Amino acid sequence: MKPDHLSSTARRLGASALGCGLVVLLSACASSAGIQPVARPLAAADLGLATAASQASVAADWWQAWGDDTFSGLIAQALQAQPSLKVAQARLARAQAAVDGEQAGNGLRVAGTADITREHFSANSIYPAPLGGSIRTLANVQVAGSWEFDFFGRHRAAMDAALGQARAAGADLQAARNLLASQVAQTYVQLGRLLAHREVAQRSLVQREQMLGLIRQRVDAGLDSRVELRQGEGALPDARQQIEQLDEQIALTRHALAALAAQPPDRLASLAPDLNRLHATALPASVPADLLGRRADVTAARWRMEAATQGVSAAQAQFYPNVNLSAFAGFSSIGLDRLVESGSRQYGVGPAIRLPIFDSGALRANLHGRTADLDAAVESYNSAVLEAVRDAADQISSLQSVQRQQAEQAQAQAAAESAHDIALQRYRAGLSGHLTALGAETALLNQRRQAVDLRARDLSARIGLVRALGGGYTPDTPPPAHS
Repeated sequence: MKPDHLSSTARRLGASALGCGLVVLLSACASSAGIQPVARPLAAADLGLATAASQASVAADWWQAWGDDTFSGLIAQALQAQPSLKVAQARLARAQAAVDGEQAGNGLRVAGTADITREHFSANSIYPAPLGGSIRTLANVQVAGSWEFDFFGRHRAAMDAALGQARAAGADLQAARNLLASQVAQTYVQLGRLLAHREVAQRSLVQREQMLGLIRQRVDAGLDSRVELRQGEGALPDARQQIEQLDEQIALTRHALAALAAQPPDRLASLAPDLNRLHATALPASVPADLLGRRADVTAARWRMEAATQGVSAAQAQFYPNVNLSAFAGFSSIGLDRLVESGSRQYGVGPAIRLPIFDSGALRANLHGRTADLDAAVESYNSAVLEAVRDAADQISSLQSVQRQQAEQAQAQAAAESAHDIALQRYRAGLSGHLTALGAETALLNQRRQAVDLRARDLSARIGLVRALGGGYTPDTPPPAHS
């Protein structure tokens, strides 16, 4: 066989061997096979919710329609100055910075270098005389650039994941605003309830003082004994002690409200809410799925689920090659006097491909972790949805029950007022004893307290339902839909 034929045969064999080697290497590359998420997000049908849009709505500034300027002003002050909201704002800024960083990492990178080194060259090394054994100055000035081609979507998925986290942080901020507004409103109602209870207690004290005067008149007339007199005298300290307890609770509640509004504790010392001045707007009588879906905490959970999904995509893309294009240009010389000469120019350009072949399972471990993160995000979303449905259903049930209780209590209080008037008249006329009048007064006071409590509970349930329905939150960018 001729030598040239042998040479061509050897080249063909070498090419075949190289091709086989590439096939073997590629077949031995790290693989993502068999790693899949297992959690699935809940749908509206899973929770028995109607998917059709309801006519119900909640205004973003719902408190403005309640007819109390002081109430509205405290909520506005809290939303502007509360430090807890500023923490949430800082977290949002941090998430947005992560988006900017991810975006910057997916673009052209250009770096410049310049270095000067004074070096003694060995006379016994690879450099001949006169360079060997001499001391020279090495100078290098270079500009280098690189660009990574995102053929497999790794950077795009990482960018989408960062963007999802930023949008989740934005929704968290709105959830914090909704919670803070409801906390201020609930504390305001609680303060009004305590003040109304104090008014009832003060009226009770006045009534007992009047009753004590009547008892003394009857004792002087020989119609009552000192037993009734001592009972009447003992009722006064008890009434005053109840008022003192209420004063303490009122002071503490004012302090709590001032803290929520980021004000000094004594700033609200004269604040006296009147629950009858608060006029809540109408709210839905069933759980609307569209409003629950727009709750800020549910939206945040859905964005985190989307971010985790993109994190899995980014981890999967790491199993594929990275393709980079790099180039450099500059000057290099021995001696500064020759640095910018044409003969000192240096430049180069070329692609680079990096493919993971064997990494002891590091990529699979990373993908396992990202997949677990996705499963956790999905279950967190499911938990948020379940809690939202329960929360709204609880508030609606409480509101409906309180309204029915109010109707019954109004009739009971009317009867107690009438019974108390009759008992006082009979006692003055000597037709009944002191204990009968005292029992009628106790029943009346209990009904008055229940009226205050039910009014406060009605307002509290309305505030809770507004919060449970999202507080009027509307996401600027709709989150991705998951079936």
